[in-house]
Amino acid sequence: MTSRAVLLAGASGLIGRELLKALCADGATVHALVRRAGTLPAGTKGHEHVVDFATLPALPKAREACCALGTTIKVAGSEAAFRAVDFDAVLAFARAAQAAGVQRFAVVSALGASARSPAFYSRVKGEMEAALAALGFASLVIARPSLLAGDRAALGQPARLGERLALALTAPLSPLIPRAWRPIEAATVARAMLRALHEARPGTRIVESAELQTLGT
Repeated sequence: MTSRAVLLAGASGLIGRELLKALCADGATVHALVRRAGTLPAGTKGHEHVVDFATLPALPKAREACCALGTTIKVAGSEAAFRAVDFDAVLAFARAAQAAGVQRFAVVSALGASARSPAFYSRVKGEMEAALAALGFASLVIARPSLLAGDRAALGQPARLGERLALALTAPLSPLIPRAWRPIEAATVARAMLRALHEARPGTRIVESAELQTLGT
């Protein structure tokens, strides 16, 4: 095990891809868990591990892990399928990472996440946060970004029309929108997550979108 071995789940997404780039640039040995072979971009220094998140094998030893797994109900096809990714897969990865020696864990959640939310999406995110906190990592970073800005098409992801429309409408007004709700670049979120992870504050640290904007600059 190297001192900078890091486990990464969700490397094919907007934030996950930025986490992968930043970690590799920093010299970390990245073990990226993916569902399909060839997910990582050509020339990537990370090690690709094709897995089924429902039946994860023993993972490489590491001290740190980042999780950027996530979908939408529309893309998943149902509430049950959404929960299977945003709750079940996230928790399975966290447990496997902990068994591999991970002490510091960072995860992407969402603005407004709450286990008491009447909105299904926000409630699942909140339940995921609570489940991770209960695992007892020495340091847990929960990032709650607002609307994400980034090129999904370049990653081969389906377009999210609602997201594109919201970004188009808010772009001219961005300087006037409070930082807590302002759209945020995926690269900014990734940088903020890694900085918070490296600070290694004991216990659970929830980083809201406004703080992500500051940490990620």
